[in-house]
Amino acid sequence: MLQLRPSTKSASAALKLANPNAEVARRGQALQMNITAAIGLQDVLKSNLGPKGTIKMLVDGSGGIKLTKDGKVLLTEMQIQHPTAAMIAKAATAQDDITGDGTTSVVLLVGELLKQAERYISEGLHPRIITEGYDIAKKEALQFLETFKTPTTEPLDRELLRSVARTSLRTKVSREIADTLTEAVVDAVLAIRREGEPIDLHMVEIMKMMHRSETDSKLVRGLVLDHGARHPDMPKRVEDAYILTLNVSLEYEKR
Repeated sequence: MLQLRPSTKSASAALKLANPNAEVARRGQALQMNITAAIGLQDVLKSNLGPKGTIKMLVDGSGGIKLTKDGKVLLTEMQIQHPTAAMIAKAATAQDDITGDGTTSVVLLVGELLKQAERYISEGLHPRIITEGYDIAKKEALQFLETFKTPTTEPLDRELLRSVARTSLRTKVSREIADTLTEAVVDAVLAIRREGEPIDLHMVEIMKMMHRSETDSKLVRGLVLDHGARHPDMPKRVEDAYILTLNVSLEYEKR
């Protein structure tokens, strides 16, 4: 049995019938649009790469202002419409979900790879050959990383942990805040670490509270309850207290 494939023209007509506002791009035009979208996204984020990156100001529809240089925040808040750029943004944010960093780097790498691909395609090289070359380069890069990585040893080098935390934090917040939070981050991770077990970051809770400055942030080695006292005369501090925790309400409920 022969199966006839619909022509490109009939497929475009069917798409227009389904959605009159749909735009159809073919071959070279589609390729150029994809490359342009990737390079455009690269140009937006390249200035905030690394600890010395610049902070950008985002203004929403209601006039709210947000200052950040975190790639994930920028990609999420920019409301990207182009399908290719949106796909790159999703891949970059997935990188952040897995490792907690590298969002901007992913966007810049994708943009640069497509920028170089455009150069060779214009010289007549087939895109399939370029993608095969990228696969070979990926395998070589992964092999190099296996030999380049430094295994951790016991006891953990605190200074190394501080350097890693400081470098990562400076890519997301200002230098002053990053330096303040570095010690708290390292202490928090070491406090919940159990030898031979993966670190459960859900054991660390980040609470937003009213304070004068971000540098007032601190690590509390214990349980923090975001709840005020029942009466202003209640003691603010109790030593060697007995604490009862319940998952039910003590208040009388009418039925």
